[in-house]
Amino acid sequence: MNVIVSTLAIFWFLLVLYFILIKRGLWIFNDVAKGLSMFMLEKALGPAIDFVSGRRGAASTAWILHGLVWTFIASTFTFMGLWLAHDPTALHSFESWGYHPESSELIYAGRITALFGAIGMMIVGASLHILPRLCGTDLASESNATLVSLLWTLSVIVMFVGSQNNVILGINVLPLGTLIISLASIAIGINMILTVSESTQDIPFPGWLVLFAVIGNLAAIVAVFASGAYAEGVGQWLLYHLFGGIFFFCGLAGISLYSASVGSGNPLWSKSLVAFTLFGAVITINPMGSTDPSMVVDLFSLSSHELAPSSRDVIAGSFLMALAAIPIIAFSANMLVTLRGSDAFVENPDAPGIAELNLGAWMLFPIAIGSLFVQTDALGGVDQLSGISQSLDLMAIWLVMMPLSIGSALSVLPRASGRHQLSENRSRWAFWMMSGGAFLGLLITMMSDFTDMALTESMAEQGASINEELRKVGSVMFYGTVVGAIFHCTNAISGQFRGRMVSEVEPISVSSIAIDSYSLTNPTTIRKILASGATLDTEISPSQQSEEEGSATEL
Repeated sequence: MNVIVSTLAIFWFLLVLYFILIKRGLWIFNDVAKGLSMFMLEKALGPAIDFVSGRRGAASTAWILHGLVWTFIASTFTFMGLWLAHDPTALHSFESWGYHPESSELIYAGRITALFGAIGMMIVGASLHILPRLCGTDLASESNATLVSLLWTLSVIVMFVGSQNNVILGINVLPLGTLIISLASIAIGINMILTVSESTQDIPFPGWLVLFAVIGNLAAIVAVFASGAYAEGVGQWLLYHLFGGIFFFCGLAGISLYSASVGSGNPLWSKSLVAFTLFGAVITINPMGSTDPSMVVDLFSLSSHELAPSSRDVIAGSFLMALAAIPIIAFSANMLVTLRGSDAFVENPDAPGIAELNLGAWMLFPIAIGSLFVQTDALGGVDQLSGISQSLDLMAIWLVMMPLSIGSALSVLPRASGRHQLSENRSRWAFWMMSGGAFLGLLITMMSDFTDMALTESMAEQGASINEELRKVGSVMFYGTVVGAIFHCTNAISGQFRGRMVSEVEPISVSSIAIDSYSLTNPTTIRKILASGATLDTEISPSQQSEEEGSATEL
């Protein structure tokens, strides 16, 4: 049985149905559904809705700040996990409290808090600001979105506790966290759909990336359970990578493309590549992530099964993962050219988040290609590269997804809250600490993994001393990521109270996809004008020039 193709067929059908409903509406039930949904988002919550702010941008600010706090927590536990890999007794003092932390458990907690706490909350937070602006309207319910941020944070706390002790008083903790985060996702999805229903203009493709990211994770769950693939190892592996491809990749692509355009001041280099990124992300399988689907097994309380795909599943999975390289290249190239369209990265180095977006775009392709080799090796049952799977997964988190989410969040936060960060200098230090610590620390740790693999193949009885030294150096280097996360977190939070006010507010009608006017200062071509983001409604304003020779200025 071809589990992958049958599951993806259901998944694609659900996304097509969702697209049609968004474009065509709900016919005669449109007004009734909208009224009932607004009642569920606000009035049905009773007094709880009155405890949060409903001002414009409040929801986006709350989600982003929560995400930055979780970034610090995730980096701390990942660092401790890397340290315990070479010094298992470093935290033995906790044994007096009944807590026996191990390296694998701490890295697992760091992965959960990084994916769902830090990256997930910053994706949603930036989307709550970006989507209304691309639609030319306001968010349907700022109060509900702000309140749901607390619910999402509660779910991540439950997941974190479950990663250390999954059964408490006979209750499976991780599935409870999954239930809470699913309810929060449904609320955010309804809020965004209501926002789109009030749109005053066509939704650009970055907006569709955001919409598919929020709804696609729910569609992935329905597809895997409807096809019965959840009871097989390959189905659990597929669900893990559908999450990575639709929620994380589409979400990061949508907010990053918008932020790159707004932050650099350049229109997107190619709108066709944005459309191709969306289409490619939906029909392919993203290769980034772990080869072990244990996280999906734990979150949904499933019975773990060995990854034993059929020959058809191996062929289909390998082909779709190789095909995913095309939308990845399209997204990365579009980002890099947009950032450098007018030397924006050089002329405006202090623009918040530009450096992080640049790093994430550069690191995306090499890490995706490395993940492709590791995933096809695991899917085919060879398992010769399984030793570097964890390090490569951490690289995907800390060198691709985390920079893209932080860069987008830092770009959106001043526009949503009305205040800049407290210190641009501290923001630069945070970037160099986080990027340098993650790159050097994880690269050296991967070198140690390769040493372990070589020793295993040679059947050596004792490990090399250099192996332990490499892990020690790698964990020390990664501590820079913890310090950088602290800088980013404190800088953003302090900026909400003491940061410089944003003096100019960008009009709602302006987006990162099209420009309202184009100044014509010298002869040019129609192709160049259209490439700058102009549309048929863009106003061309010729600037007057004089051919007279200049003269000296009298002082």
